[in-house]
Amino acid sequence: MLPPLIRIATRESRLALRQTEMVAAALRERHPGLRVETVGMTTRGDQILDRPLSQVGGKGLFIKELEVALAEGRADIAVHSMKDVPMELPQGFVLATFGAREDPHDAFVSNRHASLGALPAGAVVGTSSLRRECQLRRAYPSLTFQALRGNVNTRLAKLDAGDYDAIILAAAGLKRLGFEDRIRTLLSSEVAIPAIGQGILAVEHRADREDLAAVLAMFRDPAVEAAAKAERALGLVVEGSCEVPVGGLAAIHGEALRLDGFIGTPDGRQFVRHHVVGLAHDAASLGHMLGEHLLREGGRAILDSLAKTA
Repeated sequence: MLPPLIRIATRESRLALRQTEMVAAALRERHPGLRVETVGMTTRGDQILDRPLSQVGGKGLFIKELEVALAEGRADIAVHSMKDVPMELPQGFVLATFGAREDPHDAFVSNRHASLGALPAGAVVGTSSLRRECQLRRAYPSLTFQALRGNVNTRLAKLDAGDYDAIILAAAGLKRLGFEDRIRTLLSSEVAIPAIGQGILAVEHRADREDLAAVLAMFRDPAVEAAAKAERALGLVVEGSCEVPVGGLAAIHGEALRLDGFIGTPDGRQFVRHHVVGLAHDAASLGHMLGEHLLREGGRAILDSLAKTA
């Protein structure tokens, strides 16, 4: 049975609000009589801007407050960027993909340079993730990488102020906010495998809300669902978080699925990459298979070394 009102918990950044409005608009279009309200809130991840996420608790910082609102009944669903959702949810919550996937790749943004390869030695590149830093240090050892926090507008403003020669952002966020013209080039997955779930919208709700599960099922794209299952299964096996440089990208063509993934150290000196190919309906199994392979081929040693330095 369709509930008369759906309250959506969301962060209050421009990107989060834009993504929430995308979900709300889709719900209203499918169910014209449905009331949809937004419950905005500031998370710890939004408040702590002077340190990298890897030092202050990782992915969960962006969604904990939203989950509390769901648990207390102050909201019915929460909208997330899938890449911000920890691989394991708290008991009593479920996650669903919503709609099509936006471009999953990372984007190179600069006011003076056309690409990473065009940057002079020593140029300063801003990035928010160890995953990007690990891969780009390997590919471009002559460049200098520095931490970059804040929402998309803040990061672009820092670039425009001259704090960086270039910055790396998720293409999905730039496109959803109307900043596609700021993208100079996209980074191929050969250079930088994206974050697990990058470009996918995720909707979380309490497991006992079967009415919401039925409503959200109408917006699931089977290919996006399979990609999310494969990538998140990989992340679960290799302990994917902000503290560990890990990436995964599933590409689906018909019934076939290819999953690329890696584990590395922040400096890029230790690095293991591999891919698996199989059927999309075996997505979770393929993710598990790739994760186990990466651990066997050096990933476990990388995780152990990172644990010792934590």
